[in-house]
Amino acid sequence: MIGGGIVGTSAAYFLNQLAPADQVQVTLFDNGTGQATKAAAGIISPWLSKRRNQHWYHLARDGAVVVKQLATATKMDTQTYANNGTIITRKDAAQVFDLEQLARERKQLAPLMGEIRSLNPSEIKQLLPMLTNMQQPGLFISGGSWIDGNRFCQHLLAQCAQAMVHVVSEQVTLADEHQLITTGGVQRFDKIIVATGAWTKQLLQSINVKADIRPQKGQLIELQLPHATLPNRPVLMPESEYDFIPVASDRLIIGATHEDDQGFDLTETPAATTDLLQTAKHLIAGISSENVILKRVGTRAYTSDYGPFIGSVPEHADLLVGTGLGSSGLTTGPLVGKLLAQLALDQTVDLTTYSKPVTNYLRSER
Repeated sequence: MIGGGIVGTSAAYFLNQLAPADQVQVTLFDNGTGQATKAAAGIISPWLSKRRNQHWYHLARDGAVVVKQLATATKMDTQTYANNGTIITRKDAAQVFDLEQLARERKQLAPLMGEIRSLNPSEIKQLLPMLTNMQQPGLFISGGSWIDGNRFCQHLLAQCAQAMVHVVSEQVTLADEHQLITTGGVQRFDKIIVATGAWTKQLLQSINVKADIRPQKGQLIELQLPHATLPNRPVLMPESEYDFIPVASDRLIIGATHEDDQGFDLTETPAATTDLLQTAKHLIAGISSENVILKRVGTRAYTSDYGPFIGSVPEHADLLVGTGLGSSGLTTGPLVGKLLAQLALDQTVDLTTYSKPVTNYLRSER
């Protein structure tokens, strides 16, 4: 296994769950640099997205179910996973009504959405008292949640049997579909799972496979609020603004940005911080740069059509890959990891619901 982000750790966890310990051994290589998961805190609430890519929507819808199942089965704490609902705002009541109709339609195949109800600005302020400047109506979805990416991954790895899953902090190179070049020499494996996100293109170049993958920089900030409120508040997805994630009674995450021209640069961009802070100022009185207590930067992976892909690398049947998840990685990553684990165990998996053919994104250049 190469990559210890949301996909790689989920794959390791499911291999640990699905395979007999005396038949499968997993080595997970990860150097941790720039990993999107470690920098991410994300909202799990994909149901009302307007993206037309049905592969993505099915992956996100079913991925939200897997996230909930993992959180429940492994008893995650509320700093790692919190199911407090989602509020999505719109400009006026008519747009909220249309959104509510879409929500009720999609709930037929997504019961995890839970309660659906419209809110006026005053009702939103009651649920999120820090939003002193809220003037738009919205829709509440009780099934919405959020997770801390790094804590989520560390929690999953802690659930794995140490005798079965071995984690190595190291950058490795592909020699072929069965061999990795490590600091200790060449190591051979029956199957290799590539869960390297934005770095997949560079990794596959060593075996002459061209990947349609590009990096996107994402930044978020965490604020210390002027006044504490009660804990367990819903997350907010305001229209045309960055997301708000209350992570404690007096702390709030704003983000994340989507920067396509920064490559793998992990330095904080002052302009992005200013932009994120401006979103907070729009809705919360008395916020300034002095309230910023933390900044996080990571690198996401995107394909040219913004679609994720999962499967075997062309001409390398035992080399498995899942990437291109973009900003929905925390929602879709656990399901992608599960599918990769099933493929690695030679289980029958129907990927057509979730992914276009891998050959749309990977091409052998031999």
